[in-house]
Amino acid sequence: MSCKEEKIVQKMFMENVPICCEVCGGKLKHIGDGIYKCQNCEHKELDDFGKVKAFLRDNGMAAAYDIHLATGVAMQEIEFFLKEGRLEIPEGSKFYIKCEKCGCALRYGRYCNDCALQLKLGLMDAFESIGEKPKYTLNVKDKKGKMYTYEDENKKDQ
Repeated sequence: MSCKEEKIVQKMFMENVPICCEVCGGKLKHIGDGIYKCQNCEHKELDDFGKVKAFLRDNGMAAAYDIHLATGVAMQEIEFFLKEGRLEIPEGSKFYIKCEKCGCALRYGRYCNDCALQLKLGLMDAFESIGEKPKYTLNVKDKKGKMYTYEDENKKDQ
């Protein structure tokens, strides 16, 4: 199984994605926002995100624990939705999630703006120093394993 296929399976398992229709056993098609529709009987089913979204739509803002109790969706999965930015904690809440780098309070996501900027700059520095793979392996006897400058190599070719 490829890495991409593993991620799809992991997501399906993590979000408790329905595969077959409860009513007729037909194939389900994802129509968005955690909703799946049977291609045979048109019965609709929800994955865990769909359950959370439906609960919030019907009941308004609620604490993660209350959502967990009402929907049966695991607390760690609700936190996963927050970290993905699919859910948000309202302003003025007693509880927030924490930035994975500095630990400050966040309404959603994994990193605060400051830490995200630091990570971005770090990646930009890493990309500036990307090297080049050799197109072929040099004969060690020719270069004797020593480094040389690009200009030195060009002079030898002339």
